[in-house]
Amino acid sequence: MGYSVVKSPRLPLLISLALASCAPSASRSVPPVLLFSGTGTSANEVAAIEAILKDRHLQYSTANSRQLNGMNAPQLMAYRLMIVPGGNFIDIGGSLAPSTTANIHRAVQGGLNYLGICAGAFLAGHASYNSVNLTSGVRFGFYAAERRGIRKAAVFISGVNTLPIEHYWEDGPELTGWGAVVGKYPDGTPAIVEGPSGKGWVILTGVHPEAPDSWRRGMTFAMPASVANAYAGTLIEAALNRTSLAHY
Repeated sequence: MGYSVVKSPRLPLLISLALASCAPSASRSVPPVLLFSGTGTSANEVAAIEAILKDRHLQYSTANSRQLNGMNAPQLMAYRLMIVPGGNFIDIGGSLAPSTTANIHRAVQGGLNYLGICAGAFLAGHASYNSVNLTSGVRFGFYAAERRGIRKAAVFISGVNTLPIEHYWEDGPELTGWGAVVGKYPDGTPAIVEGPSGKGWVILTGVHPEAPDSWRRGMTFAMPASVANAYAGTLIEAALNRTSLAHY
């Protein structure tokens, strides 16, 4: 007995739908930068860093404390760079589970790069609060201006074979004891440092090169914020690309 095939106009569509259902779904692309925006960070600080990232056309994601607490080390390592901005470093550490700071440490040892700005630099050290300890046990103190009762100031940071750049400083650390010194405070102590931590590349800064003009109200600066902001982009790209900057 012969069989006839009935052609249906819907058949190509049904086949296409069946094939689509069997195809693997496209994986979500992960941007190169993860910017922490959780408890303890300054909203203005996060916005200032976002402005630099957008100016450099760098794709990024943000993560608050709850979201970061939900990420493991492999998920963190899907990014190339983690930025922890300024704010209150004790509150930042307190908002994160001990397992989270341990995961950040493991991710950096495995190859995630890290940029810590002010509070983010404090967090990278080793301290009694819930820190990340990317510095092999080195603990950072405040820049000497803090001991004179100064809480914020315009400071010139000197580099190697370059003119000093004026930056906004507010309760930032002195980074003595770890890494290669990229920039120095006016008293000669380290303000910006860099170095490897495991397989990751770490840059820490005690000043705020990303600070916009609005942060400078009531203060006297000799240089426009755009000069420091351009340097902020340099630091971000150096951390992202594991580039060693000129150092002492």
